[in-house]
Amino acid sequence: MNSKYALIVNLFCKISLYFVLALMLPSASFAGENNDELWLLVNTAKKNISVMHQRQVLQIYDSISIGEGGASLDKIQGDKKTPLGDYHVSRISYDSKFYLFIGLDYPDLGQAERALKAGIIDKKHFTSIRNSLRKKQEPPQHTPLGGYIGIHGVGRGDKQIHATVNWTNGCVALTNRQIDDLETWVYIGMRVAIR
Repeated sequence: MNSKYALIVNLFCKISLYFVLALMLPSASFAGENNDELWLLVNTAKKNISVMHQRQVLQIYDSISIGEGGASLDKIQGDKKTPLGDYHVSRISYDSKFYLFIGLDYPDLGQAERALKAGIIDKKHFTSIRNSLRKKQEPPQHTPLGGYIGIHGVGRGDKQIHATVNWTNGCVALTNRQIDDLETWVYIGMRVAIR
């Protein structure tokens, strides 16, 4: 009887341990990702935006334009570079000169930390950026890191220029038709990865 009881207790302990370990292990999905989450992947090398569900591509928008200065991990005001990183949609403006503007919560914390260490921003700017991000609010947009980064249309701009060169001041641009379609997928708080 004791050996049967010991076997049951041993089995129960193994199952309990397995259950606890399973809860502690990271999920197979992306860190911080909700399994039902839609998100955007901006590929600056391939010049496209993909609407993603987990790792599945739902829609692709080709022939995007990025900043005139290319793409870079770090950005400063006026360099016309599109910042690489992980952001969230912070606002959607329908009265933009670029037809429709999907604002991002640029800069991210890593960019702010590197800028503080490099002396590009001061402690006050860093604290303000960090506190805004913690509250899931748009960070200050008037720091030496620049701001007003987002995804937008061409507006009344030249479609031929859009099709041939990178022309933005650091944003990601689509045609007006593409941004109209993309907007049907987008929501405030949506994750946007620029790679």
